[in-house]
Amino acid sequence: MILSDRDIKKRLEKDLVIEPLNLEEQLGPSSIDLKLGNQFQMFKLSDHSVIDPKRYDDKELFRRETENTIIIENVYTRKYEMKKSFIIHPREFVLGTTMESIKIPNDLVGIVEGRSSIGRLGLMIHITAGYIDPGFCGNITLEFANVGKMPIILYPKMRICQLVLYQMTSPCDIPYGHEKRNSKYQNQKGVQHSRIHKDFD
Repeated sequence: MILSDRDIKKRLEKDLVIEPLNLEEQLGPSSIDLKLGNQFQMFKLSDHSVIDPKRYDDKELFRRETENTIIIENVYTRKYEMKKSFIIHPREFVLGTTMESIKIPNDLVGIVEGRSSIGRLGLMIHITAGYIDPGFCGNITLEFANVGKMPIILYPKMRICQLVLYQMTSPCDIPYGHEKRNSKYQNQKGVQHSRIHKDFD
């Protein structure tokens, strides 16, 4: 069952957390628009010829700052913290993040979908990971792909995607973030690269 606007309001008063949130601007009939954060991360293709999930550990190497950007060099990727805008070129894959931090109650599931206006530009906002487990807490990492023929400019704080909430038949016993779960992305802040190597620990 998908939560309506009135149900979303009730859960926000109770145990659903979305911060910051301008309810009047962001609440739709059955979803909440989420805004784009200011962090982006992309692979440095020239540095590595293959990704090995067992050994993928994208540690920070160093950082530098320009007038409008903080650039963080990692082993596999380069992270940008933008003050103004970011351009995604055709066929590029880039990680991004929501401005909002969310906390999903133990009896709800979240699904992130792209906004129609964004999709019509040729931009996908997630490749496969649009599902948000009950118990998840943190920013949502987005997986952008420009499948169009023109570069697309993205601006921090623009409405980028929508969060749809589903009611579960009952609360889960062991939510995401529980000590019994391998919750690699719990409490993530900003854009977060893959932690798939932890699956092999």
